[in-house]
Amino acid sequence: MNNALETALARTSPRIAPPPTPLASIVIHLGVMVLWFILFARAFFLHGVVAWSTGIAYVVYDTVLLIFVAWKACVLLKPVRSPGAVGGTAPQPTLGVIVAAHNEAAVLPITLDALFAQTRPPQQIVIADDGSTDATAALLVERYGLADPGEGRLSAPSAQYPNLRWLKLPHGGKARALNAALLAVDTDTLMTVDADTLLEPDACAAMADAYRSEPKLVAAAGLLTPVCNKSVRGRFFQWFQTYEYIRNFISRFAWMRADSLLLVSGAFACFRRDAVMAVGGFDPHCLVEDYELIHRLRRYSARERLGWDVRVIGAARARTDAPGTLASFLRQRRRWFAGFLQTQYWYRDMTGNRRFGKLGLMMLPVKAFDTVQPIYGLTAFVLLLGFLFEGRFTIVLPVLAVIAGKIVIDLAFHLFSVHLYRRWSGDCASSSFGMALLAAIFEPFSFQLMRHSGAALGWFHFLLGRSKWGVQERTGLNAPG
Repeated sequence: MNNALETALARTSPRIAPPPTPLASIVIHLGVMVLWFILFARAFFLHGVVAWSTGIAYVVYDTVLLIFVAWKACVLLKPVRSPGAVGGTAPQPTLGVIVAAHNEAAVLPITLDALFAQTRPPQQIVIADDGSTDATAALLVERYGLADPGEGRLSAPSAQYPNLRWLKLPHGGKARALNAALLAVDTDTLMTVDADTLLEPDACAAMADAYRSEPKLVAAAGLLTPVCNKSVRGRFFQWFQTYEYIRNFISRFAWMRADSLLLVSGAFACFRRDAVMAVGGFDPHCLVEDYELIHRLRRYSARERLGWDVRVIGAARARTDAPGTLASFLRQRRRWFAGFLQTQYWYRDMTGNRRFGKLGLMMLPVKAFDTVQPIYGLTAFVLLLGFLFEGRFTIVLPVLAVIAGKIVIDLAFHLFSVHLYRRWSGDCASSSFGMALLAAIFEPFSFQLMRHSGAALGWFHFLLGRSKWGVQERTGLNAPG
């Protein structure tokens, strides 16, 4: 890692120099755990539906969030103004793309061909080759006309594709590869694109227009559609993940409107390069380097009173490879949740801290509850099974009524989310109201439990201090047929 980046990271990262934890943060984080313990204990002392207080708390919390998201996102019912419609006299920012790749020869051509086919191609594309041992080198030489630069060096531009260069690195992980490429790119903005992500033709133009029209924009997320393999299992996971992604992006839009967006997808995100340099680049010690970086940018902006903004851009769309088996899905969610816990712990000084505005007083307390939401969900399910096996139908029947009511709410929200998403993104091909309806009915008893199980594994991963991702499978975008 470059000395300048290391110095900036040491200055801005609470992982390296932890600040004192405010009392409000301690109360909030301990409170959600104590509340779970109290509600769980009620199952052994009370009768009737209140014995299932853990589940009721879970249902109430999730419903309140759905209402908040629907309220904030309902503006999408009106025509969405394109970023390019304003700020027309502002200079067009230059755009560089970093594709971090480790043994991605099977999918890399799909990603690169999509970048070359952009209606407004990026000025620079750097393949950050993170110590690949597969056919990546042969692919870049033979198909794309790049000369092997040698380890630690940046190649000359390709004669065939003048904006394409190859940065060959020893294997050190995605964050280190991104940091090395960050120093090699000299554009105003930089986009990170995973080697298994396929951009729609207007994606780069949409990102560039957003930065041209919004001077305070420091990080932006594009919309992603998951793609799994064509097997029965793959179609099952793609079905549920499609509508999960739609709901998540509508949620991000809502939190964006509350000036509290913290999550961009590293598979397809865009950043102001000078801002990322100022805070020290990507942290190699975090399992979710993109998520942690947004926290650091937000924290730095608040401390320096810069007013930086983080947004999600509906016109910037891409498809990305997603897990198509239970094992790969659990590995992904384990890593995501362990990284989320890491980041929540490192940035605990921001939770409940009015210095950070709505982010500190709204979003981060919500995230504090999210750290234990899977525990609430799994506990509620286990308790329901226990009541059922014991024949305690005076509890089970009212609980089933509560669950039925929640499913009705979820049905309405699922359909509303799909409608909003279609108006916002213009993408009507990847979703169906009928399939969304079925997903809402079956999700609580299948996919939701798998999500919570992955998160529970993430807790163990975090507590044991593990930092390995596990082997990633690419079976969606390059699947035959």
